[in-house]
Amino acid sequence: MKRMFLYFALFNLLTASSIWAKTASKTIVYQEGETTLEGYIAYPDLDSKKKVPGILVVHDWMGLSENSKMRADKLAGLGYVALAVDIYGKGVRPKAMEEAAKLANSYKQDRKLMRARILAALETLKSQPEVDTNLIAAIGYCFGGTVALELARSGAPVQGTVSFHGGLATPNVEDAKNIKGKVLALHGADDPFVKKEEVETFQDEMRKAGVDWQFISYGGAVHSFTIKDAGNDNSKGAAYNAKADRRSWNELLSFFREVFPKSKE
Repeated sequence: MKRMFLYFALFNLLTASSIWAKTASKTIVYQEGETTLEGYIAYPDLDSKKKVPGILVVHDWMGLSENSKMRADKLAGLGYVALAVDIYGKGVRPKAMEEAAKLANSYKQDRKLMRARILAALETLKSQPEVDTNLIAAIGYCFGGTVALELARSGAPVQGTVSFHGGLATPNVEDAKNIKGKVLALHGADDPFVKKEEVETFQDEMRKAGVDWQFISYGGAVHSFTIKDAGNDNSKGAAYNAKADRRSWNELLSFFREVFPKSKE
């Protein structure tokens, strides 16, 4: 009897974990003004009548990459429609760090353009028939974390915003009062590119605006701790950290369970 109970428990667990195992994905082209953008969208295997939360996945400063697509696929496997966005434009993919830094900084200096690009992605995501437009979140990595936070500060109707080792600074500190959803910042405690002063300013910004926010710092982690291509040498300031990657992903999933109600039948 005990063995049979364990068998059925295991069967139910495997069944539940594989509900969204099948996914579909495709390249998606959209516009921001006269600029053509080329993203990647992943869908769970859905009942045609079912609408699910939509997630924006914002790339790091190297542009839309396999890492962003992988995260979108993982989210689709969990039952979300995930759009890995393109901030730079179709075919604009830096080939070297120096080029990426210059390009990312141009957007950091032009927050109006940064917001326009991510808002175009938001409208594209909301236009998908499978997406519940009242249940939207944005996540971003490094430069993408900065972009996701800027989207929230714009007052866009997103229920949750998550930054993975992202830059936290903004010239629009007063805009934090526009944030409508919850915010989660996941940070490498030893990140040399996001200084202590920047962290403190961000936390003060969130407090003063009355935002529902969380800030989690991972010991032993530096910048880019979720990106395997960053290598494993912390002395370079950017390196992959498997433990921080796993823990931060679990925090993301916990955050989504809080932000989104249970899916409606």
